[in-house]
Amino acid sequence: MSQARLVVDPAFVVGETDPRLYGSFVEHLGRCVHTGIHEPGHPTADEHGFRGDVTELVTELGVPILRYPGGNFVSGYRWEDGVGPREHRPTRLDLAWKSVESNAVGTDEFCAWARRAGAEPMLAVNLGTRGVAAAANLVEYCNHPGGTYWSDLRRSHGVAEPHAVKVWCLGNEMDGPWQLGHKTAEEYARLAARAAQAMRLVDPGIELVACGSSGAGMPTFPEWDATVLEHCYEQVDYLSLHSYSQERDGDRASFLACATGMDAYLDTAIATADYVRAKGRHKKRLGFAFDEWNVWHSPDPAGERAVFERAPRLLEERYTVVDAVVVGSMLISLLRHADRVRIACLAQLVNAIGAIRTEPAGPAWRQTIFHPFALTSRYGRGEVLRPAITAPSYETAEFGEVPLLDAVAVRDDEGVVVFAVNRDQHAALPLTIELRAFPHLTRATHTYLGGGDPLAANTEEEPHRVVPRTAESRPLDGGEPAITLPPLSWNLIRVT
Repeated sequence: MSQARLVVDPAFVVGETDPRLYGSFVEHLGRCVHTGIHEPGHPTADEHGFRGDVTELVTELGVPILRYPGGNFVSGYRWEDGVGPREHRPTRLDLAWKSVESNAVGTDEFCAWARRAGAEPMLAVNLGTRGVAAAANLVEYCNHPGGTYWSDLRRSHGVAEPHAVKVWCLGNEMDGPWQLGHKTAEEYARLAARAAQAMRLVDPGIELVACGSSGAGMPTFPEWDATVLEHCYEQVDYLSLHSYSQERDGDRASFLACATGMDAYLDTAIATADYVRAKGRHKKRLGFAFDEWNVWHSPDPAGERAVFERAPRLLEERYTVVDAVVVGSMLISLLRHADRVRIACLAQLVNAIGAIRTEPAGPAWRQTIFHPFALTSRYGRGEVLRPAITAPSYETAEFGEVPLLDAVAVRDDEGVVVFAVNRDQHAALPLTIELRAFPHLTRATHTYLGGGDPLAANTEEEPHRVVPRTAESRPLDGGEPAITLPPLSWNLIRVT
């Protein structure tokens, strides 16, 4: 049987985790908003029409920040349509997802709900079909206390205190030809710089995210990122990156190794930003917002649907154990880059490629991917350590030779947490963790997801079919816990 070994040492520090690494994303896409987070008349709905069962699951998921309202949706969105009395709000065509948008949920409702769910709002402005004035006006509406047109308009809508939104996205995926108002890097960079300047004149304390490449496979990556940053490096705090993984042509071996591609994507983007920093003699070191990432198997519905519908069923994945293991490995990749990735958003929160699923007038339940995310959010906060890994490898068609073990460690006040993935689809992997630099730690607890049917999923009928399991707590043997990782599994090892 193959064996693996980890050496965890407090000297191998990556950086401190920003809690916003565990954010998520709400877009007006499919049923994410309507019959997802919001469904007036649902048995659990609160006085604002938001589903209580979903709010409870969002709180359990542990997301400290929520990006809104898009996504592709934002590039055709007029934020003014979503404020004020609902009976006066216009119904619009959403050209991004070929849907009919009622605007029953907008900025005020979302910001208030996000905070009730324990998250800060992260808002995106439309730099596709709109521009500088609309962006600055939205900041004034949200963040200015009062005494001006837009802030007093908010107050007239019953929101006396400012929303105090800290993080703002300067558009979405503007490098993509599918985006309404798609621009060249030069066009976008100039607009983003002007919008950033105006938005900061309204509120100097905000943090701004510029659009980076919407995927490592984009033909303009990383030139797009370099061009954008050469124009607006000093105006922004973060560059956004997006990545979706899928199993192609039955190649599960490569799918399980997709975090290898995510690492390479991040390393290239970071190197590009640092090149621009050096070239421009900039002092600050840019952060990154990986504000869309997940597993996505369904075909993209944009442009393929014949009719416009209200809250259509789009991208409603049924996530499996394999998908949960991959999501766990992508979280490991984000933690490995915690010194530069300060914000990340699992896309999305509910129904449309969501960690949570709902049925109208029915239940809400946790998808398989919910569990590694929730546990990593709970226990992956502290100082990230890069372990030295010795493990057997296997061959993949997409990434070449890849280790069977992927892992990272986080040190907190109680001890050390190791997150580990066994990519072997058939065999368990014995793992020894060397912790001699932590003599005060005496006991290890092993929680895992996997080791059974790789295609098992949680459904409305069987919402608890796939849940994490906890092995018996054990004392350390000479400072080296020996753990057996089940085949095709995500694992959490807490050493306290």
